[in-house]
Amino acid sequence: MEGLTACTTGKEYKADKAKKIGIVHSVADPNALRDAAIQAALGLADGSIKRNATKNRGMMGKIMDTPMARNFIFSQATKTAAKQGKDYPAVQTIIDTIKAGVEGGMEKGLAVESENFGKLTQTSVSDSLMGLFHGATALKKNRFGKPEREIKTVGVLGAGLMGAGVAQVTSAFAKKKVLLKDRDLAGLGRGQKQIDDNLSLSLKKRKISKHKKDTIQSSIVGLYEDDNIWPKHFNNCDLVVEAVFEDLGVKHAVIQAMEEHLPEHAIFATNTSAIPIRDVAKGSKRPENVLGMHYFSPVDMMPLLEIITHEGTSKDTTAAAVDLGLKQGKYVIVVKDVPGFYVNRCLGPYMAEVMALVTEGVPLKDIDKAMKDYGFPMGPITLADMVGIDVAMHVNETLSGDLGIRMHGSEQGLQLMKQMLDKGFAGEKSGKGFWLPKPKKKKGLMSMLSSPEPRQTNPEVETMIKTFVDKNGGPKHSAPSKEGSNKDANGADLHQTLQDRMASRFLIEAAMCLQDEIIENPVDGDIGAIMGIGFPPFKGGPFRYMDQVGVDKVVDTMSKLRDTHGEHFEPPQILVDYAKAGKKFHS
Repeated sequence: MEGLTACTTGKEYKADKAKKIGIVHSVADPNALRDAAIQAALGLADGSIKRNATKNRGMMGKIMDTPMARNFIFSQATKTAAKQGKDYPAVQTIIDTIKAGVEGGMEKGLAVESENFGKLTQTSVSDSLMGLFHGATALKKNRFGKPEREIKTVGVLGAGLMGAGVAQVTSAFAKKKVLLKDRDLAGLGRGQKQIDDNLSLSLKKRKISKHKKDTIQSSIVGLYEDDNIWPKHFNNCDLVVEAVFEDLGVKHAVIQAMEEHLPEHAIFATNTSAIPIRDVAKGSKRPENVLGMHYFSPVDMMPLLEIITHEGTSKDTTAAAVDLGLKQGKYVIVVKDVPGFYVNRCLGPYMAEVMALVTEGVPLKDIDKAMKDYGFPMGPITLADMVGIDVAMHVNETLSGDLGIRMHGSEQGLQLMKQMLDKGFAGEKSGKGFWLPKPKKKKGLMSMLSSPEPRQTNPEVETMIKTFVDKNGGPKHSAPSKEGSNKDANGADLHQTLQDRMASRFLIEAAMCLQDEIIENPVDGDIGAIMGIGFPPFKGGPFRYMDQVGVDKVVDTMSKLRDTHGEHFEPPQILVDYAKAGKKFHS
């Protein structure tokens, strides 16, 4: 690799380090990079610059020359790959390819690399990831066209966790002026501190410069209710995102108060996760300018944005909101105005099945492990603790009235969550939920040599769960054998049964959303599930996954679960039709 020339763009420390270890030949100013690179190339050609691959190899290079040390390093890399990269065949293949080059020389390494690259392109994981790439690329375009008026100033009402996050990404990525307003100075201060803490962390990690941090913060104007100047600022506001309390009356009051000061063209976006947008729009004098912009928490990290339109939302309002979302760095999907929208609508039945398993006596650790092994970044029990038991309960209640039998399993789950909240077990935000607080990380060498301590279940919650299990006739699953395998009531492997039951509930609702035109196409469904809830990327999203497994096999699994566990596993008609016709969601 020597002979390359690196430019400096505020990352001098990395460029200098690369020079020291021999990755680059010289460091140049960005304005002189082209000339410096030409000189380096000419120097390599005429011999005035000598390549010396071993000159700066350092300690690691010397270690890799020792067979015993080399074998140990590759064996440790293989163990890590087996745990962390088991779902991605490229991880182990890369290790094998590097090993071939280290042991057999450059020519051997290149030959193995070429062969392995060809093999990897033919895997289902490669197909899934390429589909994800093309889908994500397609979503970068605004299918609603260019808005008539550019959004220059964005107002954010509510400086809480969500509001501060929206303000941050709007200033940092969309480069818009932001009016961040809260009820009082204390609330505004908390929001501003959140933004400052996030940006300070990015600065510490050298992701942004001090100038960039200052620029972002200077674009955010802090306002509060008793500050009489705030109405003048909103006289020139183009779009308002409200992130206030989830109460329809409160939202109507906010709309009506703001419309006294907003210009006629201003768009009003609600960040509600449950209230129908058409109901919110009824409180507006200009309902055609009202829609939903559902961000996911934490806003500065979660890449998805759901935009929800009601029957009266104008096309230009939608185009402007999508344009802003794209500039905020989000993947934007536009969904129909139904309870739960798309992501939470799929999450509801999935979590209902989780709670059904809990009240059947399946250990919490087994439930989490099943879905982590399936490919989710975290298990559903941990997810509930992270988002908050109160939030999970609210989503559950909202969807139960709309989805009916498709939310089967939520009845006792709601009772359990209510008991937990009565005891103050709201999840990580309160210190305890299903799990006890995370064990403190060990420091120093011991942290590298020892495995992280497993999470411990909350014994008081376990007592609550036991009451439900006893009421339901005791545990419906056998205890683990010495070999570590479990069996369900029908003698089937419990681990696989758990995955089938929970995943099927998610797949059923995703298919129903496509069937009912809540989402526009399977691409939106795949991207929304991956970016919104962490559906395994290597599976390509729910629709691409069903294509790869075979829709007929998916229907067969659901039908067997229906016969065993109930009608909430009934395959949607769209899946039955696709199975009969041998159709796929993606060509």
